Amino acid sequence: MPFVTHVNHVTKYGSIYCCLRNKVVPLNDYQISHYCSGCKMNQGVEQGDKVQCYWNDVRNISNPHIVYDPQTEFKRMQAR
Repeated sequence: MPFVTHVNHVTKYGSIYCCLRNKVVPLNDYQISHYCSGCKMNQGVEQGDKVQCYWNDVRNISNPHIVYDPQTEFKRMQAR
Protein backbone atom coordinates (compact mmCIF):
# COMPACT_ATOMS: atom_id res chain seq x y z
CA MET A 1 0.00 0.00 0.00
CA PRO A 2 1.47 3.32 -1.00
CA PHE A 3 1.47 6.39 1.18
CA VAL A 4 -0.53 9.16 -0.48
CA THR A 5 -0.91 12.85 0.29
CA HIS A 6 -4.61 13.70 0.52
CA VAL A 7 -5.49 17.36 -0.01
CA ASN A 8 -8.99 17.89 1.39
CA HIS A 9 -10.46 21.21 0.30
CA VAL A 10 -13.12 22.81 2.48
CA THR A 11 -16.57 23.01 0.89
CA LYS A 12 -18.64 26.18 0.79
CA TYR A 13 -20.37 24.78 3.89
CA GLY A 14 -17.04 24.51 5.73
CA SER A 15 -16.74 20.71 5.75
CA ILE A 16 -14.06 18.17 4.84
CA TYR A 17 -13.68 14.40 4.91
CA CYS A 18 -11.67 13.24 7.94
CA CYS A 19 -10.02 9.82 7.59
CA LEU A 20 -9.25 9.65 11.31
CA ARG A 21 -12.94 9.95 12.17
CA ASN A 22 -14.11 8.36 8.90
CA LYS A 23 -16.79 10.95 8.36
CA VAL A 24 -17.51 14.38 6.95
CA VAL A 25 -16.83 17.03 9.59
CA PRO A 26 -16.75 20.83 9.85
CA LEU A 27 -13.23 22.24 9.68
CA ASN A 28 -13.48 24.46 12.74
CA ASP A 29 -11.38 25.21 15.82
CA TYR A 30 -12.78 22.16 17.64
CA GLN A 31 -11.89 19.75 14.82
CA ILE A 32 -8.40 21.22 14.49
CA SER A 33 -7.59 21.25 18.21
CA HIS A 34 -9.20 17.91 19.16
CA TYR A 35 -8.44 15.82 16.08
CA CYS A 36 -6.11 17.38 13.50
CA SER A 37 -3.48 18.61 15.95
CA GLY A 38 -2.93 15.15 17.43
CA CYS A 39 -3.38 13.12 14.24
CA LYS A 40 -0.30 11.32 12.92
CA MET A 41 -1.68 11.64 9.37
CA ASN A 42 -1.91 15.45 9.57
CA GLN A 43 0.50 17.24 7.26
CA GLY A 44 -0.92 20.72 7.70
CA VAL A 45 -4.13 22.69 8.10
CA GLU A 46 -5.05 25.89 6.34
CA GLN A 47 -8.24 26.76 8.22
CA GLY A 48 -11.00 27.80 5.87
CA ASP A 49 -9.15 26.34 2.88
CA LYS A 50 -7.80 22.79 3.15
CA VAL A 51 -6.22 20.01 5.19
CA GLN A 52 -3.36 17.82 3.99
CA CYS A 53 -3.10 14.29 5.31
CA TYR A 54 -0.61 11.50 4.55
CA TRP A 55 -1.55 7.84 4.93
CA ASN A 56 -1.57 4.40 3.34
CA ASP A 57 -4.35 4.19 0.79
CA VAL A 58 -5.16 0.90 -0.94
CA ARG A 59 -7.20 2.60 -3.67
CA ASN A 60 -5.79 3.28 -7.13
CA ILE A 61 -5.63 7.09 -6.86
CA SER A 62 -3.26 9.87 -7.85
CA ASN A 63 -0.63 11.26 -5.51
CA PRO A 64 -1.48 13.83 -4.35
CA HIS A 65 -5.15 12.91 -4.15
CA ILE A 66 -7.20 16.11 -4.35
CA VAL A 67 -10.64 16.04 -2.68
CA TYR A 68 -13.24 18.73 -3.37
CA ASP A 69 -16.35 16.71 -2.44
CA PRO A 70 -16.11 15.18 1.05
CA GLN A 71 -19.38 13.22 0.67
CA THR A 72 -18.07 11.44 -2.42
CA GLU A 73 -14.76 10.75 -0.69
CA PHE A 74 -16.62 9.30 2.31
CA LYS A 75 -18.61 6.96 0.03
CA ARG A 76 -15.47 5.86 -1.82
CA MET A 77 -13.71 5.13 1.47
CA GLN A 78 -16.56 2.83 2.54
CA ALA A 79 -16.15 0.74 -0.62
CA ARG A 80 -12.45 0.01 -0.15
